[in-house]
Amino acid sequence: MSQKVFVAGVGMIPFSKPGVGPAYDVMGTEAGRLALKDAGINYSDIQQAYVGYVYGDSTSGQKALYPLGMTGIPVINVNNNCSTGSTALFLARQAIASGAADCVLALGFEQMNPGALGSVFHDRPNPFTDFNALTDDLVGMAEVPMALRMFGGAGLSHMNKYGTKLETFAKIRAKASRHAVNNPLALFRKIVTEDEVMSAPVMWPGVMTRLMACPPTCGSAAAILVSERFAKRHGLRTDVHIAAQAMTTDTVSTFEARDMMQLVGFDMTAAAAKRVYETAGVGPTDISVLELHDCFAHNELITYEGLGLCPIGGAEKFINDGDNTYGGQVVTNPSGGLLSKGHPLGATGLAQCYELTQQLRGNAEARQVDGARLALQHNLGLGGACVVTLYARQ
Repeated sequence: MSQKVFVAGVGMIPFSKPGVGPAYDVMGTEAGRLALKDAGINYSDIQQAYVGYVYGDSTSGQKALYPLGMTGIPVINVNNNCSTGSTALFLARQAIASGAADCVLALGFEQMNPGALGSVFHDRPNPFTDFNALTDDLVGMAEVPMALRMFGGAGLSHMNKYGTKLETFAKIRAKASRHAVNNPLALFRKIVTEDEVMSAPVMWPGVMTRLMACPPTCGSAAAILVSERFAKRHGLRTDVHIAAQAMTTDTVSTFEARDMMQLVGFDMTAAAAKRVYETAGVGPTDISVLELHDCFAHNELITYEGLGLCPIGGAEKFINDGDNTYGGQVVTNPSGGLLSKGHPLGATGLAQCYELTQQLRGNAEARQVDGARLALQHNLGLGGACVVTLYARQ
């Protein structure tokens, strides 16, 4: 029988530009310390730890955790591209739900370099070889950085299919900036208008400006998950629990559909969301607050449809009607999202957990979504995995 899983504590440090903040281990230690303090327990209570990062040497997780205590517990290092943080959370939840452990720490951090993402190893096969080849075939633009042309290509696919305007992506970015103003942990807290987004340097003519892409970021976040019996025994809070969670990876449609939207994970998103809704017995319209993977404004738009928040092809109307912000159907990325909060790869999924936990606790202050009781998290790692998590307030 599966045990109920509670979010007992969360911690997050302010995100920063590369080269400005501390090293990965210092960031990770601090986020873990904040989560322990929030939960009201000691590191000696932690039975397992899952630590996510993408750009780092083996056992970097131990380097970040040992200052908190050297208790001999299993420390598992996780790397799943941009969904790394949520993958650590997924594994931590499984450990609790299965009864293998009663108190587990999920930690994520990233110490990034400036500029576009790139390969570290050049003497072995690149895991994106097949993705790059199809992207070359469908959209070309080989001179454009990999992630930009893939997600930009997905946005272009939506534009060609449904007549979506470039200005609609600018509306998403402007919305993110308005939300981030109220988040003291966000990297960018300046409001930008739709016109400013449109007039930013062009990255791909007719497809993307610079402000439509998230920045490389450094940061860390953590969550402590516990079983109900552990929470009762230690007097911990049980107001937020994980009601359902699903992880998916690519299927044959990723390549066979020959569509950039599918190549960047549309079907992974739809399948994970469907599983979560069915498990929890809820639907998309029951969600009041959402943190989704807006690595590019284009991905936010297509993800509205993948999550079932609006009909296929209906994302532009959804945005124009204001259904993605306060006063609309679902408040999307109240934290500012990856576009304004920042995207330290290994930390992103746990930063989303942090935000939604605060929202369900009613602690989000100026960015609080009134009456939030169900919160959805979407974290996508290109090539790939997608993790969708549903949180509920008791």
